[in-house]
Amino acid sequence: MPSKADQTYRSWVEVDLDNFTKNWNEMKRLVGPEVKILQVVKADAYGHGAIEISNVALKNGASFLGVANADEGVQLRVSGITAPILIMSPSTGSEINEIIKYTLTPSVSDLNFARELQKRFKKAEIKVPVHIEVDTGMGRGGTMHLEAFSMIKEILSYPNIIMEGIFTHLSGSEIMSDYNDMQWNLFKDLLNNLAIYGINIPLRHMANSGAVLNYPGFYLDMVRPGIMSYGVYPGPETKTKATLAPVMTFKTRIVLIKEFPRGYSIGYGRTYITDRPTKIATIPVGYGDGYGRILSNQGEALISGKRVPVIGRVSMDMSTLDVSKIRDCQVGDEVVLMGSQGNECISADEVADKMNTISYEILCALGKRAPRMFIHKGKTDSIEPRLRRIFIPEEEKSISRIDSIIRHCFQTRARDEELGNAIYYEMFETLFGREDRQLELRTNFRYNITVANFSREEIRSDRSAGEYFKVTTHVEYTKMIKYPVFMIACALNDEQLSAFFEDKRCEYRWLLNRGDDLDLERDFRVSSVRLDGENIPIIRSENTRRGYEVWCGDESLRKKIHKQARVEIEIVTKKAKSSNTFSVYLVYPTRGLDISFNYEGVNFKYVKEVSFFSGKQPYPEVIRKKGKSIRLLISDDEWIFPNSGVTFFWGF
Repeated sequence: MPSKADQTYRSWVEVDLDNFTKNWNEMKRLVGPEVKILQVVKADAYGHGAIEISNVALKNGASFLGVANADEGVQLRVSGITAPILIMSPSTGSEINEIIKYTLTPSVSDLNFARELQKRFKKAEIKVPVHIEVDTGMGRGGTMHLEAFSMIKEILSYPNIIMEGIFTHLSGSEIMSDYNDMQWNLFKDLLNNLAIYGINIPLRHMANSGAVLNYPGFYLDMVRPGIMSYGVYPGPETKTKATLAPVMTFKTRIVLIKEFPRGYSIGYGRTYITDRPTKIATIPVGYGDGYGRILSNQGEALISGKRVPVIGRVSMDMSTLDVSKIRDCQVGDEVVLMGSQGNECISADEVADKMNTISYEILCALGKRAPRMFIHKGKTDSIEPRLRRIFIPEEEKSISRIDSIIRHCFQTRARDEELGNAIYYEMFETLFGREDRQLELRTNFRYNITVANFSREEIRSDRSAGEYFKVTTHVEYTKMIKYPVFMIACALNDEQLSAFFEDKRCEYRWLLNRGDDLDLERDFRVSSVRLDGENIPIIRSENTRRGYEVWCGDESLRKKIHKQARVEIEIVTKKAKSSNTFSVYLVYPTRGLDISFNYEGVNFKYVKEVSFFSGKQPYPEVIRKKGKSIRLLISDDEWIFPNSGVTFFWGF
């Protein structure tokens, strides 16, 4: 497929998201609709690009994403992914801050770590799900299967830990063996023993790619495919059990062609000497790109749909190919080191065999310095390539790294140093400054404002109503629920508003424009609260020193904790007719926006809006209906940064 990459990059990796989707369809066919799928995206999704792969997997129905450590989870979170992320390897104590802050799900292999989690979760006043890993024969992570029952019983007594899952890992699922059956039986016996004692852990999982193909009886509640989703079979025995399409192609181009006489040595160590006049092409790929030195004098590449041999020693940044048999070979021609070209194909398995390793290592390492070009719906320009894919922990943890990288990005995007600094300080210092504050992400934000006059009956019952407009505001967004009981608050000044921001249980905040005759209990009313379309009870309302608090929810909402839910809040309040502005602010990273200001029936003239949105698309689509409404739209695919908003103003 022609690509713009061959005009831009020395070498590049094409990641075919269409083939990835085909593999997903095959996995869903195999496991059926009742089994959840965790997409393994550790090690940058086996070199394919974790952010892009994760987004496509979620669109195809992934219930979880699996990473190796907290840093990989943070990379996905800061890219805007809100889905559950399981850290499949044992974590260290130093990772707990990131687990809390970025709402990651840790796996637990020993009691000491579980106790530390409980201590830190309690301090942060949160409840967090975990998955228990059981060692049934892998001999790596996990608590020993004989000790698992007693460990689980103790962890069940920890009030801030939710035991969401339990899993084990097969050591040789790519082949059919008695050892796999033994691991299955040990895990099944543990699950049965837990059931006898009334311990029900919702998500049980053990099937990796090999087991998805070889052991349908091991599916349980969830499977964890990795290598097969990228189009590579776990082993020879599995190749007849599914139809998979390779996702990764590694390409480069010829940078130099020279003619050499017979008897000329090529490369370090003079390991190849020409035995005839030879045309040799140099490519800018070597072992620094993951193209192993062991491929010296035995690797192959594709040019014009034909195989050509690697000759001489593979060096750090360059390799040489014998192109004597390729007619009209030129500098700039495309070279495929892994993947298809014409009718020929060099598979990951073939490269792995020559390097005396496994395809997993090839995918993770090959082309590690190359940008990823993502093919989507047959096009290579629909998803922006990422030149830098590796997440460096110190960039997230170090203030100096944040200053030098993120602040500079804001300055460049804003085309103004002062404005870029302002965005940086507001977003990262205010929103993310506290270690125990979990990251809040909201999607599909809908804000519908309707301004109307009070009816005659309402004015008769409240004489002051004639001096005010009646404002009905309907707010909707999707987010992860953290508490079964939460607060909607109304503040009278900035000091009270700040206090409500400090309360983690405060779901929504309102700043009331104070009038001399306003009464909070009468003039700020939460008319309805809904989660996923279900009405949520209002428990109590009360005036406090920090403002007016409306408490909602009940214990039945515990089933929604740590899950995405659609929140709807409708508020009815007053706005003085002497004021001619109404503002809406976004204080969390938000994806997708729809704000409507409806004023039909009131005597507004010259209604305008001034918006101040920061993000990739800072200018919303504006739809105006004269005398009726103004609507602002930003695509559900676009993120808006905090401290954005819009002010509507009008004349009479």
